[in-house]
Amino acid sequence: MAPKSKKAPSKKKMTKAERLRLMQEEEERRLKEEEEARLKFEKEEQERLEIQRIEREKWSLLEKKDLERRSQELEELALLEGCFPEAEKQKREIRALAQWKHYTECDGSPDPWVAQEMNTFISLWEEEKNQAFEQVMEKSKLVLSLIEKVKLILLETPTYELDHRTVLQHQGSILRLQELLSLKINVATELLLRQASNLADLDTGNMEKIIKDENVTLYVWANLKKNPRHRSVRFSETQIGFEIPRILATSNVALRLLHTRYDHITPLFPIAVTEQNQNPVGAEQVNVEESTEKAMTEEKLFTEEKAANEDEQPKAEQERELNLVQEENKYEAIENTVLQRTSDSEGEDSQTTQLELEMKLLSEAVLAAQLCLVENVVELPEASQAYKVDLCHFSTLGGVYHLDVLELPPQCKPVKGWVLVEILQEGLQRFIYPPDTTEEPDPDVTFPPIEVTLEIHKSVIFFERPRVVRWDNEGKFWRSDGISSVYYNREDRLLTFSMDTLGPVTLIQDAHVNMPYQSWEMSPCGMNKVLLIVKTVFMELQIYIKENLCMLASVKLRGKGLEFHLKGKWMAPIPFILALKEAGLNIFPAVYSHFYVVINNKVREQLSEETEHHTWSLLMFSGDRAQMLKMQEENDKFSEALREGTEFHSTLYHMMKDFASPVAMERVRHSNCQFIDSVCYMLLSIRVLSYS
Repeated sequence: MAPKSKKAPSKKKMTKAERLRLMQEEEERRLKEEEEARLKFEKEEQERLEIQRIEREKWSLLEKKDLERRSQELEELALLEGCFPEAEKQKREIRALAQWKHYTECDGSPDPWVAQEMNTFISLWEEEKNQAFEQVMEKSKLVLSLIEKVKLILLETPTYELDHRTVLQHQGSILRLQELLSLKINVATELLLRQASNLADLDTGNMEKIIKDENVTLYVWANLKKNPRHRSVRFSETQIGFEIPRILATSNVALRLLHTRYDHITPLFPIAVTEQNQNPVGAEQVNVEESTEKAMTEEKLFTEEKAANEDEQPKAEQERELNLVQEENKYEAIENTVLQRTSDSEGEDSQTTQLELEMKLLSEAVLAAQLCLVENVVELPEASQAYKVDLCHFSTLGGVYHLDVLELPPQCKPVKGWVLVEILQEGLQRFIYPPDTTEEPDPDVTFPPIEVTLEIHKSVIFFERPRVVRWDNEGKFWRSDGISSVYYNREDRLLTFSMDTLGPVTLIQDAHVNMPYQSWEMSPCGMNKVLLIVKTVFMELQIYIKENLCMLASVKLRGKGLEFHLKGKWMAPIPFILALKEAGLNIFPAVYSHFYVVINNKVREQLSEETEHHTWSLLMFSGDRAQMLKMQEENDKFSEALREGTEFHSTLYHMMKDFASPVAMERVRHSNCQFIDSVCYMLLSIRVLSYS
């Protein structure tokens, strides 16, 4: 048998005294650690409180220092802001000089500032009969120039220099010129179609004509042969045209595609005030009826005076002017209300600065626009509202395409050396398709949609697929229904779609497609010249500002340069902004844009890109105090802690003086007043702080 293994020695059992001793040692160690932690916490708390006390004292001293010199800084700022009245004075002199230059040139064109000259010009053009299309296009250059000049008068002239009657006169001139130009184009089209048989193509037997200039392009086709198999109409050397149903291919009709690079259809006021007599500002009960009644009384006197001196206008034109007057009265009521509230606030607090009053006026106007926008949403029936294009959200681009099926007028006939033609009193008539009938529809007869192919002009940039909308002549708005099978060829810039019935169409794009901006930068390029760069998701715009002029330096789409027709052209700020918006390069928010764009409610710019010499600093301006922040762009949390060695100031200008070179500040003080005014206007128009 194997020997038995020995048992392991047993562990000595701990006595009660030893357990008590260990527990006592553990308790003493715990108490010691707690005491050390308490002492450490008290020390850290004392240090933290001491740091806070020092910071509060430092902060208090800086605030006291800021208050002591605030009056001096504001006085200095007031002297600097004197450049704006001086710039406005120079702009008035420029406008007066332009009027005098126009007077001395005596070129036969009317002075857009003088209503009598504009009325005479319109009346004389109305009397001119039987103008060919080429003649109308040549005259349209002057007409479009006058329209643009009148619009600029309304935009560039300060409101206190334009009374209500003058504004109505200018707006009435715009509407009359637009309507007369449209009428002349229709008459010229009728004259052209009367000669369709003489201009017929030898191969097809039908007439085709293309007439174009920088503002208008006319494509017209007359169906003389009425061949039911000829359903594809393509204009020579283009892919532009129509696919028509059999009923049109066998009818005595003409097809017209009139592309106008201008838009004379969209109303002048995209935001309409509702007919209900409501307070647009809403915050307080303000009586706006008195202002409206006063405006209506002035308009009545003006209308009576105008009727005594001018010929009777067409009924449609009178109705359009009446609508314009009513909307203008409502806007004037809003403006008068806001101005009255601002005036009351001046009486209550005589110490309020001009800047604060302007900001309050702006906030009131924004609130009024917001409420008007909300009220406008419920003006239409629900069925129409679903298709109505919101012109606050979208903008029309590329002009208007007038698509028409016209009844072919009687043709000219040579008889014994004479040319006889039947003149229809009703003039150019549209062919109704699909036909209106009160009889029960025949299930075997269908009216398929008409396919249209358009070419988008190269002067317009679309960042998204263009949307096609049609004009509702009854409701006077653009709508998106009735259009199907839309196809866009981006390379050839061709757009194909089908319509149930032809009429004016246009292309729309989100007005805020380039907002918010990814980044922006403004850097000097010498005395009285800066380069402003705005980067968006789709593009990068570089804009030069020099004295009272702006120029598009470059356009980059997805990093690639683009040759564009606006590049290199110096323009005043307002015409420059209008040109960019018409080209689709819209970086100019409106007062209602924050409904459609997520914006940052801040007044501090955040840039972290490094330059050759230093990193960008973060500045904060709260409206009454400017300071440089200690934090960096990459910090997770925002902090108002001051950067070491900096102080509070009442303006950004005085804060910059602390670390800017004397040469730089000398340049600021001696900059041209019009240059400062232009830079300020562009920054306020783009709103780089809110929309970046």
